[in-house]
Amino acid sequence: MPELVGALDQGTTSTRFMIFDGAGEVVAVDQREHRQIFPRPGWVEHDPIEIWSMTTSVIEGALSRAGLHGSDLVAIGLTNQRETTVIWDRETGEPVYNAVVWQDTRTAELCVALGGDEGPDRFRARTGLPLATYFAGPKARQLLDDLDLTQRAERGELAFGTIDSWIAWNLTGGVNGGRHVTDVTNASRTLLMDLATGTWDADLAMEIGVPTAILPEIVPSIGLDLECVGPLAGIRLAAILGDQQAALFGQACFTPGEAKNTYGTGNFMLLNTGETPVTSEAGLLTTVAYRWGSEPTVFALEGSVAVTGSLVQWLRDNLGLIEDTSEVEPLARSVEDNGDVYFVPAFSGLFAPHWRPDARGVITGLTRFANRGHLARAALESTAFQTRDVLDAMVADSGVELKELRVDGGMTVNDLLMQFQADILGVDVVRPKMTETTALGAAYGAGLAAGLWSGLDEIADLWAEDARWSPAMGDHERTRLHNRWEQAVQRSLGWV
Repeated sequence: MPELVGALDQGTTSTRFMIFDGAGEVVAVDQREHRQIFPRPGWVEHDPIEIWSMTTSVIEGALSRAGLHGSDLVAIGLTNQRETTVIWDRETGEPVYNAVVWQDTRTAELCVALGGDEGPDRFRARTGLPLATYFAGPKARQLLDDLDLTQRAERGELAFGTIDSWIAWNLTGGVNGGRHVTDVTNASRTLLMDLATGTWDADLAMEIGVPTAILPEIVPSIGLDLECVGPLAGIRLAAILGDQQAALFGQACFTPGEAKNTYGTGNFMLLNTGETPVTSEAGLLTTVAYRWGSEPTVFALEGSVAVTGSLVQWLRDNLGLIEDTSEVEPLARSVEDNGDVYFVPAFSGLFAPHWRPDARGVITGLTRFANRGHLARAALESTAFQTRDVLDAMVADSGVELKELRVDGGMTVNDLLMQFQADILGVDVVRPKMTETTALGAAYGAGLAAGLWSGLDEIADLWAEDARWSPAMGDHERTRLHNRWEQAVQRSLGWV
């Protein structure tokens, strides 16, 4: 039997387990969706118990599909939706509340209060991040305050973590000796980690209001030796990476200046900046890309967009414009252009490069001429426009003019979107043969740790191009369309 590696991919809308061989090809996969809970406007939650149940189900499902046992894998890697926050009881293993999802905006007032006179950049020099509802530390503080759990937290009776911590703790035994850990990529998304040292900053934790007694141990992304229980009993959990860092790794962007963009629930563009963190002056995040064992940390610049793929789901679920997400492309193709309709989907405010939680979604340019096709096209184009805004900021910060953009994620099957993306960027857009690069990146990390692959060069050789879209739009039209988009964004920002 060939050597195989597993990847557990816990995402915003679903959980899946994928098994890969030494060529990076998929052997088996099982995937299950979980509920999205919206208690009130701006609040987004998941049930951690449901997520853990889905986790065990997809592991067993993928192994069964391939006729394998857990012992047939050399190791597994874990990748996860970042910033989504869980607090649980160490003794019972029960969450104290639902997981507060990265999209959730309930901490808006807290973030303003924490910023004080210094504003949202109060902690940026230490963390690489602005004070925003996106990040996990304020979410934890909000939960502790709302549930009156601060004293229990200070006594160490509770455990805090992003989803990777919750999954890893359960994978390794839970209340029966589970390891309370997080990797450095996820830790860098909490507003509690000193970016320069890769360690928790006690002063930051005190200022934000999160007792250090509930924090997990920070470990490297690659090279872990955590023993699993259950259907993977005895198998090594050898890698943990936040989902966007895993996608960067899966896209083999190992050289400074290489970038990828993932099109999922939201969009996330990461640029490898090497062993030196680059401070953003244009509204991006400075984050950890990965750390392999005791090797130097690799950093990245990131532009995060909250609503892209989830906008298509909104057209389906909230408006009934389509019955299946696959219908959005033919509907958008039913019109020649957007009919001067622009859709700014600021459902969770606007993330990079604006960082305005008070922004609201707007549709502009509506006339009697506009129809369902124009709305569908405007929705797709909003993804490309938001990506353009992030790329412009990334070029401004890094001074690097990208030659091409590597893309992955579910929306990259949409040829209309990918062509418009190339047109509005003015650079080639390239999709690899393996588009599920998030799970692949976690598998690569685990396989490297287990010796399945010899090093980064061997992984880079596995990357293969599947499709390429080159710009077919003139500079004048590109500028005109983007100017109209910027006018729509200003209406979104001016809502309050």
